[in-house]
Amino acid sequence: MRIGLTGGIASGKSTVARELERLGAVIIDADILARDVVALGTEGLKAIVTRFGEQVLAPDGSLNRRALAGIVFADPQARADLNAIIHPRVRERALELEAAAPAGAVVVHVIPLLVETGQQDDFDAVVVVDTTTAEQLRRLMRRDGLTETEAGQRLAAQASRQERLQEATYIIDSSGPVRETLRQVGELWKRLAT
Repeated sequence: MRIGLTGGIASGKSTVARELERLGAVIIDADILARDVVALGTEGLKAIVTRFGEQVLAPDGSLNRRALAGIVFADPQARADLNAIIHPRVRERALELEAAAPAGAVVVHVIPLLVETGQQDDFDAVVVVDTTTAEQLRRLMRRDGLTETEAGQRLAAQASRQERLQEATYIIDSSGPVRETLRQVGELWKRLAT
């Protein structure tokens, strides 16, 4: 079974994915793959430098994510160019990992931009991790040390809550205590694993 797990930035996707993995799912996380495909020495990093220049490199030659974020979250065309570099590489690697999963596994693809990239129909079910926009902003500012403006730019770059919820087969409400989120994940697992 192929599951697409999505949600806005700082919605609680990682918490849900960790619990699903603990329960037995095979997790393929697009954020982790996105870092892997632009690691030092990769073709992905070379393509980013070609497009954005050496200003997006750290002193050791690795990607300076904060510098790149400053560019792409202020310029929709720059963001589209970055996505065109990263997304095909991530999808290719995700398919390789899925092919290696055991027969009969529940494979959960954690894809923050699942709706934005039109992948919702590629899965047997779509799980949306949802919380309020105010809670996302609060979590994002605390987690990443962003200003409210910077956090707002990141939220604005994604699909709206409504757009994501319209594509949901299942919804996990992560606005309450973590234990309540985990309880919902347990209920979801009972449905997925049968």
